[in-house]
Amino acid sequence: FRVGGVYRDVDDKFVENSREFIKRMRKRLDIYHKLVTDNIIFRKRSEGIGVISAEMARRYGVTGANLRGSGVAYDIRKMEPYSIYPELDFEIPVGSRGDCFDRYAVRLKEIEQSLCIIEQTLDRLPEGEFRAKIPKKIKLPPRAASFAVEAARGELVYYMVGQDSDVPYRLKVRVPSYANLSLIAELCQGMLIADLVSVMGSLDLVIPEIDR
Repeated sequence: FRVGGVYRDVDDKFVENSREFIKRMRKRLDIYHKLVTDNIIFRKRSEGIGVISAEMARRYGVTGANLRGSGVAYDIRKMEPYSIYPELDFEIPVGSRGDCFDRYAVRLKEIEQSLCIIEQTLDRLPEGEFRAKIPKKIKLPPRAASFAVEAARGELVYYMVGQDSDVPYRLKVRVPSYANLSLIAELCQGMLIADLVSVMGSLDLVIPEIDR
């Protein structure tokens, strides 16, 4: 993505390949369920492990699949719709226990919903220009602006304050992995190290995103 559009237009080959990928991925989801979801070892190592209550998730500002795994049906694309999302039909998968298995199950269901979203957007691709003509530098007024989107791992927020020039006075990026990691100290008290590995994996953290 770029300011004003995208780098290159979508061609017919891209659409064709995308539809083929959707078919292939749906078949593979059945394989994943047989291989992982129904695996007794995986279930024993993930069910009841690392339970994050809805109250704890809210307290630490946890978002994305980690929040939905705790039974909170919060997705910015539904709660604060933007772009084309208000026109699309998709569901918000949620868990019931908030454990490692629920976080895994929610993510697998979200893959299914993502395939539905891709299908709908392929059917709605508009004709015309794919990139607007904008200046290389944009003068920012002395005001503050903030916008949040539903990223792969949760709420991604950009907050900017202008100072009547092309250089912002302040720019703050709120990344989901940082908030999602912050509950580890409380969540893992008295936990086995082996279970901590399961919890860290279920949180799906991006370390460079945190350590920037």
